[in-house]
Amino acid sequence: MSTVQISAADVNKLRQQTGAGMMDCKKALVEANGDFEAAVDLLRKKGQKVSAARSGNATSEGLVSIAVSADGTNGKLVALACETEPVSKVEDFRNLAQAVLAAAVANNPATTEELSAIALEDGRTVAETITELTGKIGEKIVIQEYVNISGEKIVSYIHSNGKMGVLVVFEGANGADITEAGKDVAMQIAAMNPVAVDKDGVDPATIEREIEIAKDVIRQEGKPEEMVEKIAAGKLNKFYKDSTLLNQEFVKDSSLDVRKFLDNTVKGLTVSAFKRVQLGA
Repeated sequence: MSTVQISAADVNKLRQQTGAGMMDCKKALVEANGDFEAAVDLLRKKGQKVSAARSGNATSEGLVSIAVSADGTNGKLVALACETEPVSKVEDFRNLAQAVLAAAVANNPATTEELSAIALEDGRTVAETITELTGKIGEKIVIQEYVNISGEKIVSYIHSNGKMGVLVVFEGANGADITEAGKDVAMQIAAMNPVAVDKDGVDPATIEREIEIAKDVIRQEGKPEEMVEKIAAGKLNKFYKDSTLLNQEFVKDSSLDVRKFLDNTVKGLTVSAFKRVQLGA
């Protein structure tokens, strides 16, 4: 019997992260001795529909800003986060977001740490400016994520709420204008949230986790043990189809997967990398 005390706040946090019912969340947390990731797996194994969302971040609001170079070979994304939506709409906050992005474009920093150390026009660093605005507004402000990505052709997308941005690296365009197709793929990434470009990009730990969950569910369904491996392999292939970009069904034409859509656009066109950033997730 577990001796871990599960609070109502813990239960509510898991419920927000997964979308599962309150009592199911409480039972899962008790069974997992308070381990949230283990509780998520338990809910999945029991057939609960679990969201991939991972909130729990105090700075869940803010603004995502993107700049792509004129030649389309580099993209930069800055996610400036705050605690509440009203602050994200304040002029000082939005001006700061643009100033940080401009500093990134002008100086090409590789990391968030390098970006934070850049001096702005008034001589103060990005970090110092963020600290000052935090004191002025009275709310935590942080650079939640900074992305600096290069390739043959970069296409970007920002969701209408300003809280999600996508950068996609395309290879094989061979000088063709792929702006429209690229935007379609970027929007696909925003909507479908793939875990990798293709099968070989999936983290081995994720694959192992999916296989173990599948096996557990199959056994609970009473399938013969000799069939478990084969059925689990089929479920893993379904995971690849649902969760890796090139194998996903193309949202705008269900008769194609994304790989085929790109190849139809320009022979050999593909995605080599992407980055999807969402505030509050």
